[in-house]
Amino acid sequence: MATTSFPDASPRKKKRAATPAAPTRPELTGGGAPRAAASADACTAHVSPVDLVVTAAEPEFARQFGLSADEICGYGLLDLLGSPVPARLREQFTALSAGHCRRFTERVTGRDGAGGNFRAEVTGAAVRNPLGDMVGVVVFLRRAPDAVSGGPVLSALDAQVLEGVASGQSTVQLASRLYLSRQGIEYRVGQMLRRFDAPNRPALVARAHALGMFAAGQWPPRVLPERVR
Repeated sequence: MATTSFPDASPRKKKRAATPAAPTRPELTGGGAPRAAASADACTAHVSPVDLVVTAAEPEFARQFGLSADEICGYGLLDLLGSPVPARLREQFTALSAGHCRRFTERVTGRDGAGGNFRAEVTGAAVRNPLGDMVGVVVFLRRAPDAVSGGPVLSALDAQVLEGVASGQSTVQLASRLYLSRQGIEYRVGQMLRRFDAPNRPALVARAHALGMFAAGQWPPRVLPERVR
């Protein structure tokens, strides 16, 4: 499975000239997305087709990233969202802007205001004027239900310890690699054993796999980014 790419914890806001605010629920015409795309569970934003900078957004869209509707304007969409396949999301928007497709849907990962990751589905659609000229891009974001309810979430250090245990590293090897004492490693492993209700390390790894903690088909094992805070 390809490694997921993520935006920084503080996405960069790009400077650009002020853009007139677009309506929160855009009426798409011509080659735009069907009205069905704007379903009740989706929140929307307008993006410049040139540099993919957010020019207007619904409050609910901005809230997914811990921002207000005003604050999110000027942020690059690709700094807010990452695709499981590196460069895939940019390629989709490039094809949309070039007129090679009318719309696309892609699974993405975003970072909320608390620094946690969430999974979502994003649909990009071209907005065209009555003459058929492309004047913008509207983005529909649907947050995945399981990302809201979530599952076990580990600290970055505990995730590294769990990855080491899953790959067969000993306490001494983990302590050396993570610059911790052996007692520190044993303490963290013990905490996870209790948290996952596992009697030993093999059972801990098995429980973690069953709970979907690891990226599928990847070696050495890697805890999914959305399971790390």
